[in-house]
Amino acid sequence: MARRQEGAPGKEARHAAILQALNTDPTVRISALAARFGVSGETVRRDIEELSAKGAVRRTYGGASVTHAGVQPDFTAREAMAGAERARIGAAAAALVEPGAVLMVDAGSTTARFVSALTLRGVPATLITNSLPAVSIAGETPALRVLVAPGEFYAVERALYGAETQAFLRRFSADVALIGASGLTVEGLTDAESRAAWVKRAMLERAPRRMLLLDSGKFGRGYLERVAELSALTDLVTDAAPPAPLAAALERAGVAIHIAKDV
Repeated sequence: MARRQEGAPGKEARHAAILQALNTDPTVRISALAARFGVSGETVRRDIEELSAKGAVRRTYGGASVTHAGVQPDFTAREAMAGAERARIGAAAAALVEPGAVLMVDAGSTTARFVSALTLRGVPATLITNSLPAVSIAGETPALRVLVAPGEFYAVERALYGAETQAFLRRFSADVALIGASGLTVEGLTDAESRAAWVKRAMLERAPRRMLLLDSGKFGRGYLERVAELSALTDLVTDAAPPAPLAAALERAGVAIHIAKDV
C-alpha cells in the first residue's frame, strides 16, 4: 500500500478539497484526486466512502459526484464536516453582534457554532430560534434570553418547523437574522429542505440586518429550493473569498462579505 507523502493533506483537508472540487466539476476521479493529494487511491476511496455515508457526495464508479438536489447530510453529519471553518465563521459572526441585540437564529450546524461563540463572548442579547442545539448551548450563559419557536420536531435537523413556527416568528421584530443554507449561487441561497426554507424566509422578513453564515464548500451549489435572492441578504460571513462570478453578483446585490480569520 502506498504511503502518504510528506506534506500531503490530512483527512479533513482532503474532504474539504473533494467538496470544493465538486463545486466546479459535477464528478471527480479517484486517480486524479490521489495524484493531487499525494496519497494512494485506496485512501481517496475511503475518503469518498466516508463523505458518501454522510450524504455529502454520491459514489460513482472510479470517483464521486454531487448529491441529488433534494439531499443533504443530516445535522450530526454536518457537525463533523468543515469543523474549523464553521468555528471561524461562528466566531466572526458573533463579533458583529452588539450588546442588547435581538437575534433570530436559524437551525443548522454553522448557526449552532455562532451561538456557541456568542456564549463565550458573554454579550447580552435576546435569541429567538427554532434550533434545539442553539437553545441548549445558549442555556450555558445567563447573558442570553432565549425564546423558543413552537412547531413539529424534525429529528434529522434537530429543529422545529411548520406553520406554527412561522406564525410565532412573525410576532417579533429582530435586529439581526442569522441563517444558514445548503448552497449559494448567483441566483441566490438554496436549501434541500422546504420546511427549513420557509422558516428562513420568515426570519429574513423580520430583521433589517440579514446575515448568511456559510462555509466556502457550499459556493456554487444549488439545491432543491431557492430560499431568496442575493438581495435579501445584507451580509455574508464565510471562511474564504467567493469565486469571481459569485463575488460580482454579491457586490451587485449590495451584500457585505466578511471573511472569517483563524480563531
